[in-house]
Amino acid sequence: MTRTAAQHPPRASRPQRVPLARPRVCVLGGVSVAVADHLSWPVVAVRWLFVALSLAGGAGVLLYLWLWALTPLREPAADSPAEDVQRRVPVSWLLAALAAAAGVGSIVLVVGSASPFSVLSAVALMIALAVGAVAWDQFVDIGDSARGPASSTALRIATGAFLLFMAAALAWSSNRVESGWLWLCVVAVTFAGAAVLLAPWALRLWRELIAERTARIKEEQRAEIAAHLHDSVLQTLALIQNRAGASSEVARIARAQERELREWLYAGSEAPASDLATDLRDFAAALEVDHPVHIDVVAVGEPVQRGTAELAAAAREAMLNAARHAGGEISVYVESRAGAVDVFVRDRGPGFDVDALPEGRFGVRESIIGRMKRAGGHAAVTPRDTGTEIHLSIEFASETP
Repeated sequence: MTRTAAQHPPRASRPQRVPLARPRVCVLGGVSVAVADHLSWPVVAVRWLFVALSLAGGAGVLLYLWLWALTPLREPAADSPAEDVQRRVPVSWLLAALAAAAGVGSIVLVVGSASPFSVLSAVALMIALAVGAVAWDQFVDIGDSARGPASSTALRIATGAFLLFMAAALAWSSNRVESGWLWLCVVAVTFAGAAVLLAPWALRLWRELIAERTARIKEEQRAEIAAHLHDSVLQTLALIQNRAGASSEVARIARAQERELREWLYAGSEAPASDLATDLRDFAAALEVDHPVHIDVVAVGEPVQRGTAELAAAAREAMLNAARHAGGEISVYVESRAGAVDVFVRDRGPGFDVDALPEGRFGVRESIIGRMKRAGGHAAVTPRDTGTEIHLSIEFASETP
């Protein structure tokens, strides 16, 4: 047994083949690259093989189309999240050029008094290629970022104008052929030209109509659900908060669920732009989950979106201190006016004096007062009989926030 094993060493494992999948960035369809990677062949050899098979009765073209239809696409790379296919060769313009060549050939056949079958075949090929070019542009290349609306419009106008020109040329050539079949070609080419010019416009209107109808149906369903939940679940959650008290665990859970449900019911289809009030509301929602507090954030004036990083950080620190040391009800008031923003954070705790804080306590001095001073603003801490008010203010030079 030992001698036999020594005479027949184990075979080396074969390298695993790359899965047959088309790349997302390709020249035409990515079939040659997929086959070459799968068989470990040179890409140039595979392309010449398709060309040689195409000369054998068009077998290469049929094989290429068959592989293009059945071979899946590769997964997008991690550094390239876009999932659309990008082709370096404009397929739609290539089909339009082939349609032009077929149209010129049909005119040559008519002038040369060729057989009706040859002329009809050339005209049918021209119509198929022209319609296929516009269809490829409208359905396949619709997500290609390299070809925008201008390219699509130019293709549609050029293809439609060429078909109408071909209809006129065939009508002018009708005196050379004593038959009515040529007028059938003229009518077919005229209808194809009109379809190429008007079909994309009708398709766009149809897509907009379907999108608007779908949005209206969704809005009606959302309104029905919102009305039902407002009369049942939201009122129940509000009653739980009133009965349990703002600082209880049950009230905090009910308040968080009510906020999530309202955001889902009344949020629009597009995400709202982030501003100071939205950031403070999100931070208040997180504080209510971790601390026994109820925070109301009220904003007046225009949305504050620029130059407020330090102001937002100081306001969050003030809200955090109020939630930790005061609890209960906390009010946050954001007021924006031309060139300035004010934020008031009021709690109903026992109150404190900033000057009486120990030297090692830097939360209020550095995170609020010092931060606002470094940002060119102002912060004031005012103790009251029923709590503490922190006033944050910052001005913008000759611009609205």
